[in-house]
Amino acid sequence: MKKMTLFSLSWPIFIETALFMALGLVDVFVLSRYNDLAASSVNTANQAISICTLVFTVLSTASAVLISQNLGANKNKEASRIAALSITFNLILGLIISAVLAIFSRPILSFIGAKGEILEFATEYLIIVGGFLFTQGLLNALAVIIRNYGYTKLSMYVTVIMNVTNTVLDVIFVLGLFGCPQLGVKGVAIATSVSRIVGMIVLLVVLFAKIEKPSMFKLLKPFPFKDLWLLLKVGVPSAFESFNYNISQLVVTSIVLNCLTDIELITKTYISNISMFFYIFSVSIGQAVQILVGHLCGARKYDEAYKSCLRAFKSALIIAMCLELVGIIFRYQLVGIFTQNQEVIQMGAMLIIINIFVEIGRTTNLTVISSLRGAGDVFFPTGVAIFSMWLVSTLGSYILAVVFGLGLNGLWIAFAADECLRGALMLWRWKKGKWRTKVLV
Repeated sequence: MKKMTLFSLSWPIFIETALFMALGLVDVFVLSRYNDLAASSVNTANQAISICTLVFTVLSTASAVLISQNLGANKNKEASRIAALSITFNLILGLIISAVLAIFSRPILSFIGAKGEILEFATEYLIIVGGFLFTQGLLNALAVIIRNYGYTKLSMYVTVIMNVTNTVLDVIFVLGLFGCPQLGVKGVAIATSVSRIVGMIVLLVVLFAKIEKPSMFKLLKPFPFKDLWLLLKVGVPSAFESFNYNISQLVVTSIVLNCLTDIELITKTYISNISMFFYIFSVSIGQAVQILVGHLCGARKYDEAYKSCLRAFKSALIIAMCLELVGIIFRYQLVGIFTQNQEVIQMGAMLIIINIFVEIGRTTNLTVISSLRGAGDVFFPTGVAIFSMWLVSTLGSYILAVVFGLGLNGLWIAFAADECLRGALMLWRWKKGKWRTKVLV
């Protein structure tokens, strides 16, 4: 296991996260050259996929916490057993979810509220990407294991390979280069699935060449029910927090599909993709500090863990605000990358200004909740999320966007209120220090 610092962990995760986000952004960008509604349909289908991938989050998030704490406590065999358990269950659950999405793609999307051309495009996408979603489950499990052993650079390199594969295939399949027919949404789905398969294979090779041996799976005999219970104890509350977020966003998407215009749907799609790059550093710093706090708590170095969280939070907030300010200055140009529709550009430019308040709260949540999770304190963030995401974000979105007629501006104001409320409560929890009693190993 390599020696770890916040910087050594976070910069490769940042590049990996940027490239991973770019996978989706490239899909939307290429499709925007093909058809605006096709680009929006992929975003709609991904709402359903995001909910399903939360099942993988249960085990991946929990295994990250337990592996890091066991390694911090020098319990290497226990860490290996947790890793084997995570890979096995993610594969089994992934195959089940893939079958469900491939078979019931159209009813799922109709339930969300997709109709017309969006429904047709989204169904094409979901059948293919959903049918191969088990590869994402394995990717999650493998990446978590590799990162928590300190090899964040290796995980980053694999994402580079995936990104190049996805981009090349996107351009070929969607735009019909080299004699290939224009496949549109179907082409994006094939490119996404192939890139994930490539990434999964490479990560397996990396895992067994650098970190573990295939014999790790022998540690599952006799079956470690105690470890499974710990995984569920940590993973279910953590995943339920993400589940609430994705379900609430699904409801918001349904509000947009049913109550707002196609122009507003297209604008939301583009701004959602642009805003990812405002919090990209926060995501990477949050993942890095979770690993670091987990190791420190496993070694019972609580004061060092406390300071690490606050340093990570301050660094992430400064960077996020700088990126957001640059985004505000170049807001028209950013939206103009995706479309020449002046109505979309004007609407999107206003959302980028409002988004600064979203990022203040989101940065706090991404870093402090990750630290709480690394320490094993998972129930408090989930409880707050249930209250805030539904009453403030979802209900607030409907009231402001539809009842008061504020449209997308109303959605973003509700998002900002939710993120800032939760962020303030997470900081209070960290400073109170209750997380010091939640260590699992």
